[in-house]
Order: sequence, then C-alpha cells, then structure tokens
Amino acid sequence: MMKSLLRAVSTAALLAAWGWASAQVALRDNHPDVYYVKPGDTLWDISSTFLSNPWQWPELWHGNDKIDNPHLIYPGDVIRLRMVEGRPQLDVERAVRVAPDEDGVVRLSPQARILPLATAIPAIPLGNIQTFLREALVLSREELAQSPYIVGGTDRRVIYGQGDLVYARDVVSQWEDLIQDYGFYRAGERYVDPETNEILGYEALQIGSGRVTAHDGEILTLRVQRSTEELRAQDRVLISPERRLQSTFYPAAPDEEVGARIIRFFDRLNSVARNDVVVINRGSREGLREGHVLDIFQQGEAVRDRDRNEMIRLPDSKSGTMILFRVFEKVSFGLIIESTKPIYMQDLVRNPSTL
Repeated sequence: MMKSLLRAVSTAALLAAWGWASAQVALRDNHPDVYYVKPGDTLWDISSTFLSNPWQWPELWHGNDKIDNPHLIYPGDVIRLRMVEGRPQLDVERAVRVAPDEDGVVRLSPQARILPLATAIPAIPLGNIQTFLREALVLSREELAQSPYIVGGTDRRVIYGQGDLVYARDVVSQWEDLIQDYGFYRAGERYVDPETNEILGYEALQIGSGRVTAHDGEILTLRVQRSTEELRAQDRVLISPERRLQSTFYPAAPDEEVGARIIRFFDRLNSVARNDVVVINRGSREGLREGHVLDIFQQGEAVRDRDRNEMIRLPDSKSGTMILFRVFEKVSFGLIIESTKPIYMQDLVRNPSTL
C-alpha cells in the first residue's frame, strides 16, 4: 500500500509539474487560429503571432504522421492552433496546389511532400549571422601567441591580396598537411569581463583564405586564394574551422541562472536593435549553448530620494531578447531577435521570463 501511495503521490507531482509548465506557455491575446506561411518568414516570426514568449515554440509544435520534422516548414504550409487535452499545440499541414475542379476552382490539399532543405523556413534570419558563423573565432592569449603570422611577401610589398604569395612564420611547427586550406585572420577586439577584468579572449575575423605551397623550417609559403581585405604583416594563419551553416536553432532557456553583460557591438557606435549581433561575457564555461534565449535589460537609473536624502536604484527594464548562435568558452555571440528600445553596451542579460 505504501508503494501505491508513493506512486500516486509521484504521479500527482508529475501532473502538477506538467500543469505548471503548460501554464507558462502563454498565448497572445490576439493570436490567430490559422497562419499561412509566406516567403521571408522565420520560425521566430511565426511563433510570435501565437505566443507571448516565442522562444517556447518547441513546446507547441506538433508533428503528425505525414511530417517527419515539424520544425521544417515551407512557404504555402498552413499552421493551425488547436487545443489537445487542454494544451495548445501548433499543427503543420503541408499544402500543395492541385488542378482546378469542374467549377474551375483551385483548391489546396494538405499532404506530405518532399522539398529541398534549403527552401525551408529558417528559425532566425540567417543573413544577419552567416558571416559570424563561418568566419569569426575567439582565441585565448596562448592560441594567438602560438599561431603562425605573416611576415612578408613577394616584391617587397606591404599589402597582399588574391593570387599573391605570402610568407608566414610558424614557431611551433604544427603544420604537417601542406595541401590543406587555411584562413587568414586579423586579431581585433580584446574581450575583457567588465566586472572581474578577466581577459576572456581575443577576437579574430577571417579576411581571406590560402593554401600552403612550401614549408622551409619555420617559414611557410602560402598562395592567397581569396581575400576580403588587404593582408598585412602580423595577420594570423589558422586552420579554417569546418562549420556547416546551421539553419535551425532550437530555442531554450539556460539550465543555470545567467548574469551577463553585453561587451561588444559590430558596426554600431552607440546602440543596437533587432537583427544586430552582440557579444556577451559568458560562454560554455557557464553552461551556455547555441540556441539559448536570453532577455536584455537596461539597468535602472540611480536617483536620489529627496525625502530621505539617499540614493536608490530604479527597477531594471526589459529592452529586448537575443538567441545565442555561436558559443565559445568564455564569450558568446547572440542575435537580437526582438527589441522594444535601444540596447546599449553593458546592458544586463538574464534568463528569459515565462510570464
């Protein structure tokens, strides 16, 4: 009887927990019951039409026996909101056009179909992040110091480009495969934690690619195959990471509490907004991963309470939401997916709210 009682208590606890989690998935007040997918849509945009917190979409997508992966949707598909045992679910119907009937009316019929993966609706706008996915690295001080670097080129020039031969010095003799392609990187921003002053890494953005053609002691000879900027002495030569461009990011809240700050903008001076990329001072060391969603807050202003003659700080105010798409050990790159006001350097970054 004790086992039965424990089993009943456990079941009740699980149901209570399930009910609590389900209650956290809040629908928008003005949500539609049906949505027709259009070219240019993203999963985030579509989920925003149904949910107060779009990052919770994996909890609502509902696959059926005609769809292998409900996260892969295409223009022309129909998304319906329905209630199943009191829980909201999003169901995808594959719509294909059929020939006109006897009345000359063209109707859409939901059924399975096979389409190229590249035509699927992406989770987030990939055009804003593909450069960072393919070409951005964050190196430690040791990795930067030990990497080969350009020391010169042909014709005694100081800048080099596509087709040129350049020479790099390799002081650690790490090169074995001389036919492998490599990338040319320029060291940039030094990432420093604004709270602890810890050096979190050094930014390296790819500005070209080349192939080693000869190896003479510490000197490497490379043919520049591509360059987006002029190459100069001190530019680094690194193995280009093989990264398949990821089109689907499954959003989730981090398992641990995150207290981070924005420490880097790209091509912006004072503030950023939706579809801009930022860097935060937390990474895999703190349990973050690609797909984690975080809210952004402006820190409350410090004001003087004149009645009591003391300083108080006003509450922080939410200014946006980001999704992490590239995570290194101590820093992460995030795309701002929503913004309601300007976002500034040093703004706070925390776990997303479920309210």
